[in-house]
Amino acid sequence: MSGQRVFAGWWVVAGAFLCMLTGYAVAYSFAPFFLPLETEFGARRGETSLVFSICAFLYFMLGFPAGLIADRIGPRPVVIGGLLLVALGLVAASQATTLWQVYLGYSVGVGVGVGLSYVPSIASVQRWFVRRRGAATGLAVAGIGVGTLVGAPLAYELIAAFGWRKTYLILAALTVVGAIVSGILIRWSPERYGQAPDGDALPPGGIHAPATGFTIGEALRSGPFWAIYSGAMLMSFGLFVPFVHLAPYARDIGLSERFGVMLIVLLGVGSTVGRFLFASVTSWLGRRLSFALMYIGAGLMLILWSLSTSGWALVGFALVFGAFYGGFVAIAPSLAADYFGGKALGSIIGGLYSGVAFGALLGSPAAGYAYDFFGSYTGAILAGAALCFVSFFITLLVPEPARWNERRLAAQRR
Repeated sequence: MSGQRVFAGWWVVAGAFLCMLTGYAVAYSFAPFFLPLETEFGARRGETSLVFSICAFLYFMLGFPAGLIADRIGPRPVVIGGLLLVALGLVAASQATTLWQVYLGYSVGVGVGVGLSYVPSIASVQRWFVRRRGAATGLAVAGIGVGTLVGAPLAYELIAAFGWRKTYLILAALTVVGAIVSGILIRWSPERYGQAPDGDALPPGGIHAPATGFTIGEALRSGPFWAIYSGAMLMSFGLFVPFVHLAPYARDIGLSERFGVMLIVLLGVGSTVGRFLFASVTSWLGRRLSFALMYIGAGLMLILWSLSTSGWALVGFALVFGAFYGGFVAIAPSLAADYFGGKALGSIIGGLYSGVAFGALLGSPAAGYAYDFFGSYTGAILAGAALCFVSFFITLLVPEPARWNERRLAAQRR
């Protein structure tokens, strides 16, 4: 292990975990803010939903330029700068006197900041591991699940004690700490530190070959890229609706606001478990098929939600839907690395996530406006489920990464 008791790649995993915990604890703490913002500014549900949706759109859309920048200058400055922007956005939102100022502070500040920090951190993990890539990625992205788990209840208690404005300031201070610590731990590729992926011994001469694989242009001309892109984009129309509307839905059927916040926590619990549970399934099902099954599971759970009229049904939905969401997030970066290698992985992952941005932007507001117009979420939820099933069939159109690369190399030799 290159003379180290702990392989440096695991410190990179820890840094990525903390980066995602910090950013997504803020992003997914939105549910407790929903009612205070709606009340403060006299907003309708569609308008309030846009606070989160603009944020999610930006952090997925900006993954592509963030990956390009990190591929050139390294992930550390991008991660630190991104999380500091999250803190700045929270400070700005705390001073808002109109809803559009919340859009400008929270939605833009947090969205841009998370967008800059997420892809560079997860792409770094892919470069430090090959054999143990699935386990390392599962550990790293568990930060999103833990962030979901702690962010909403922390925000709820802080709002109850200090109000929503001071809560934004407290979250900003915590984000600055997360930015510094995670930035210190994140490193570029192992080759730059004289090491090999997985902590393997260096080859004779002590120099490990640089990462190989596709450029972003080559990936854009491939079928697997567009299969992953379109499938993830369609799924995302329903994927983020629970993070915004599950708590209001619980209030609509007579449950308390605290119970609604607990459901967001359970989404985080399920997400954390799913990242490890489904990452392990890939070893015998293959990553592509495992990824496709996340679409089926999420779609079935959305149907369950549309039929739920009790607290226990919503608890079951939150846990299991969260697990499939967690599996989706855990498998996607490793699937991209399997298809395209590590040469330009940051920009490739960022490009793939840009598709999710459109669903994240449109799905939750559409559900909110549907409720404002029809008095029900059912149609929007079932539409999200149908799109998940379409994503499943799209994913089945491409072969497993190893077979696809074999065919591609054979065709090049002809």
